[in-house]
Amino acid sequence: MRHLVVVIALMMVGGMAHAKKNCTDQPKDKWMNEEEFKKRLEGEGYKIRKFKQPGSCYEIYGTNKDGKDVEIYFNPVDGSIVKEEIE
Repeated sequence: MRHLVVVIALMMVGGMAHAKKNCTDQPKDKWMNEEEFKKRLEGEGYKIRKFKQPGSCYEIYGTNKDGKDVEIYFNPVDGSIVKEEIE
């Protein structure tokens, strides 16, 4: 029984890790243009391998100016970082 509780708890934590981020409540007509936003990031030294628009965020997988792998969620209105994972 104890193992079952542990498994259920781990599944719940894993599910929360995949929950969608809320980066903005602004309508899409207020968001930065995707292509312009990508160019801005590349100008800051990011290399984008994958660009996504999940829910209310812009998300990239790539490398930062130091060459480290990153996964970053951005507010698509102002370009601020909502969450960043550096590997």
